[in-house]
Amino acid sequence: MAEKTVAIRDSIDNSLPTPLYHQLYVLIREKIFSGVYANGTLIPTEKALEKMFDVSRITVKRALDELAKESLVARQRGRGTTVTFNNPVSHSSGNMAGLIEDMQNIAKETTVTILEFDYIKAPPQAVDALKLDPAAIVQKAIRIRHKDQMPFSYVVTYLPEEIGQTFKYEELEAHPILALIERSGIAISRARQTITAALADSVTAPALRVNMGSPLIKVTRIVYDTKDKPVEYITIFYRPDHYQLNLDLSRVKGEQANFWTAKT
Repeated sequence: MAEKTVAIRDSIDNSLPTPLYHQLYVLIREKIFSGVYANGTLIPTEKALEKMFDVSRITVKRALDELAKESLVARQRGRGTTVTFNNPVSHSSGNMAGLIEDMQNIAKETTVTILEFDYIKAPPQAVDALKLDPAAIVQKAIRIRHKDQMPFSYVVTYLPEEIGQTFKYEELEAHPILALIERSGIAISRARQTITAALADSVTAPALRVNMGSPLIKVTRIVYDTKDKPVEYITIFYRPDHYQLNLDLSRVKGEQANFWTAKT
């Protein structure tokens, strides 16, 4: 099947303080992320981009080099610049059954590297989240999930010691942690989740192969059993170019106004 070349019809602004190469880089990157430039698409040649935007060859080359550095495109002499970006891993945020199913699907599509697996005195945030005694011991695990050899999440989990002792290091490499918790006989009923923006720091930046200060999606979740006892405290940092959160909404008609509500 022949590769398709997609034309670029937007423009860059010479009056802006932002360097021209960065404007071009952002323009192409956003089209890649939005799916306008699908995997396998050929981007116009350097000469064509020079003419379209009235910029120098150096400007075009630097923009394309930045995209290649982020593994969004591949550049080959005589063949051009081809989009290599795959669609992000997708998670549908809904009820607990859906969450477990999504985590299992992600586990099938990804590989795990365990950076840390130990039993430690619970740090203050874990004591608070899991409602533990200040002297309690917890299992702490730090993992990186990869898809197509590219990291997309940095995961830190804390479990009460008695739950953590029900599985071994090797099992955490092969199974979603929620599935391991359920296997121990615990029935999970709900979770409280917070989604915010975060900046990559000296720990998450190298782990996720992004620059310091790059934007990340931060998800903090406390999972509860059927007795409303917290059984897991997890913090996940996602690369936004490799992961997306979806939420199904239903239209609800109120007495004074219509609004959206999350579908469960």
